[in-house]
Amino acid sequence: MKELLQIDLGLIPYREASELQKRMVAARKAGAIEDALLFCEHPHVITLGRSGKRANLLASENVLRQKGVEYFESTRGGDITYHGPGQIVGYPILDLGAIRRDVVWYVRSLEEAMILATEELGICARRIAGRTGIWVGESGVEEKLAAIGVHISRWVTSHGFAYNVSTDLRYFELIVPCGIADRKTTSLEKFLGRSVRSAEAKPLLAKHVGEVLGLTVRSIEPQELREELEAFEQAVEVSA
Repeated sequence: MKELLQIDLGLIPYREASELQKRMVAARKAGAIEDALLFCEHPHVITLGRSGKRANLLASENVLRQKGVEYFESTRGGDITYHGPGQIVGYPILDLGAIRRDVVWYVRSLEEAMILATEELGICARRIAGRTGIWVGESGVEEKLAAIGVHISRWVTSHGFAYNVSTDLRYFELIVPCGIADRKTTSLEKFLGRSVRSAEAKPLLAKHVGEVLGLTVRSIEPQELREELEAFEQAVEVSA
């Protein structure tokens, strides 16, 4: 089986993570790196996807500044969302051309991986037709546990999913999450009623992302990834 490299970046600003993804996408298109899954957390930030509506941002620039929340317009799909500490953000950089050229299948696969990981944590999660992501709770009053927003260029993926572990849910009050006004957002901690660390969920998410994509997960350090990217970029400069 082909490998999926898992890299944990820790806490990293959204802009820095976006630039790293761009570098990885270029390298993956050239076959210079393997398929990879970045895990990280972001300082407080709100991002608006390509199909998002600015009206779903409920807070003024002044309020965002006072709360220390950045704002970015992103190239990912989907509407508006919040990222912050206590939330696992996963960025798969994959060559779907070598896996399966099917965008809907890919999004459903990410949902399936998160559903399976959540079940291992003792929570029954599911999909809701027409609403991307995963949901928990009673029918009709479900709460969103994880969101998905992806970008695909020449069948290489970027952006990905946001999975709420111990996220401060008050920050979601600054937006209409994913443009859905009639449902709330939740976290593992809130739903389980106990303290949960991201370290509990990351291995499960990585395992199941690998399974649904048919890839073997192998962890590497961020420095190893950076060295591979630098070698690729230097080779490109020399050839140019």
